[in-house]
Amino acid sequence: MAFSSAVAQRETVSDWSQGVPLDVLRQLCEHWRTAYDWRATERRLNRLPHYRTAIDGLSVHLIQVRSPVAHAVPLIMTHGWPGSLFGFEWVVRRLADPAAFGEALRPAFHVVVPSLPGYGFSDAPTRPGWNIHRIAAAWAELMDRLGYSRFIALGSDWGTAGETLTDLERTAIARLAERNRTSSAYSHIQATTQQTFGYCLVDSPVGLCAWILEKVWTWSDHAGDLWEVLSPTQVLDNVTLYWLSSAGVSSARLYWESIAEVTTWFSQTGRRAHHRTYWMHRLPAGGTTPLPPMGRTSVPLDRPLGRAPAGRPLRRLGTTRPVHLGGSRRSEALDQPA
Repeated sequence: MAFSSAVAQRETVSDWSQGVPLDVLRQLCEHWRTAYDWRATERRLNRLPHYRTAIDGLSVHLIQVRSPVAHAVPLIMTHGWPGSLFGFEWVVRRLADPAAFGEALRPAFHVVVPSLPGYGFSDAPTRPGWNIHRIAAAWAELMDRLGYSRFIALGSDWGTAGETLTDLERTAIARLAERNRTSSAYSHIQATTQQTFGYCLVDSPVGLCAWILEKVWTWSDHAGDLWEVLSPTQVLDNVTLYWLSSAGVSSARLYWESIAEVTTWFSQTGRRAHHRTYWMHRLPAGGTTPLPPMGRTSVPLDRPLGRAPAGRPLRRLGTTRPVHLGGSRRSEALDQPA
């Protein structure tokens, strides 16, 4: 994992506009090599209850924490890329038993956190077809097996669509345009030639670390110093999981499966407020059905949310204001868990 001074070239700027600065990556990889303790992370993870189940030909990993609170609401939370269950680790028990953390007894939730196919502890698909709709159907089957006939679905990543509503969302659109201009190469690569690029991600731990670190830095809520909101251990937990499970290419393949469709949702008006709503209404007739759309968040570094569908207003979940902390839906539960 050591850098070769003859190979590693220093950036020609003083910021992140060309990608991860050499010194930042060198320091993090040195910490990974000499100080990071994956065994300690394993012990921490093992305090949560883990399960595996076969769905549609794949072994799917999940965490399930049932709430001790009567009439708790089932909640399934799905991470995105380059995330994993670590993005929800610090909120799982808090959502299930808020009173244990000095908060009000309700709302409380029976929490289910599956790992996406090809991400970490779930099997990677060996044939095409595992797009977002197939994953949604698998999650519906999972919740049925767990005995939840109705549930709330919460997700991070994969974007929003629609027209602007507020000054905050107009600002978000401007940020999105700039981000598409300067920071969207990863999406195009993963949607087209992820197999070719994936060899680098499963062969070079330094390359994988840089690929993930750049997006964690971009999508986290900080003023320029990532370590203000995340520790090196938190970043390396996720990088190590991707490295040990060779998830660099298998996780990227979901872009090949679905990003073209999702991109059309961003650019067309009249769509549902967020793709999570779209997923819920694509589930098979009969069997498990999620609760109706219940709320939304708008965080500073993410895509703006569109209007609710006509005749189906979104109900606020305990707030009447946008969320001003948490860089994006990819990272808000990790860098702003409160």
